[in-house]
Amino acid sequence: MLKIRLHRVGKKHDPSFRVVLTDSRRAASSGKAIEVLGFYNAQKDQIKLSGDKIKDWITKGAQVSDTVHNLLVREKVIKGPKINVLPSQPKKEEPTKTGAEVAQSVAAEPKAEEKPVAEPAEAAK
Repeated sequence: MLKIRLHRVGKKHDPSFRVVLTDSRRAASSGKAIEVLGFYNAQKDQIKLSGDKIKDWITKGAQVSDTVHNLLVREKVIKGPKINVLPSQPKKEEPTKTGAEVAQSVAAEPKAEEKPVAEPAEAAK
């Protein structure tokens, strides 16, 4: 299966990416891309995409990675909503309390005052 995805190039701490068409069975870092379709520099916010070639490959069945999909939507090459690519945050769990801590918290809670229940008035004779 063909994929359109990012291939990182550039120096350490200076990332820039090529938008490439590659076989999904190969790693993007292998450097064996079928075709280079553009580039993206995140630090300088520069994007240059070959929109016609990308649309042509998509119609031929190439899949687009989520990040590249968001770039294409941003540059209005394709239409649609952006995809959330951030990993979901795990839910924070409260630490479990020991039996002594539970007993202390129960003892520390103020008890609700009990109000005497009013006696119903006797029915008129």
